[in-house]
Amino acid sequence: MAPSISQTALVSIILLLALHQACTDASGKKETHLHFFFHEILSGDDATLLQVVNPSNSSSLTFGTIVIVDDMLKDGQNENSTLIGRAQGLNAVVGKADSAIGSMLNFVFTDGKYNGSTLAIYGRFNLGTVIERSVIGGTGLFRMATGYSLATPVITSATKFVYEFDVYVYHY
Repeated sequence: MAPSISQTALVSIILLLALHQACTDASGKKETHLHFFFHEILSGDDATLLQVVNPSNSSSLTFGTIVIVDDMLKDGQNENSTLIGRAQGLNAVVGKADSAIGSMLNFVFTDGKYNGSTLAIYGRFNLGTVIERSVIGGTGLFRMATGYSLATPVITSATKFVYEFDVYVYHY
């Protein structure tokens, strides 16, 4: 008795799924979860950001404002926590109505297992919310990285921001 079309289709689907699983496992792709704290000092001699474009000549962040950052990545939220890297890049206010910020950052790791490696982070966010951004690349141990980051505000004051970061990275 010949197999029915539904039996043939079922066997074909099972074979395709098995082949897909074998290819996925053979790719060597790894998943890494990073957890750290992002420290930004807003003013003073130790400020980690610099406003380079101010279209309205005001002190507030308005549409078109561009800020360069060199923030600290630490293993804890305390200012005395160990420095594990820097977040370097730029942020621009891209939303006219909601003051949304477009962010392009490189996480440059300078200590520990990932010393010398970087992650490229890109996305849009509003201050005060949980921020989700894409991982769009990397170097060193994070070559060809993809993934996403979640940043939750821990400390927001007139002088500093501290965000707790969870970064989920897929890399080779």
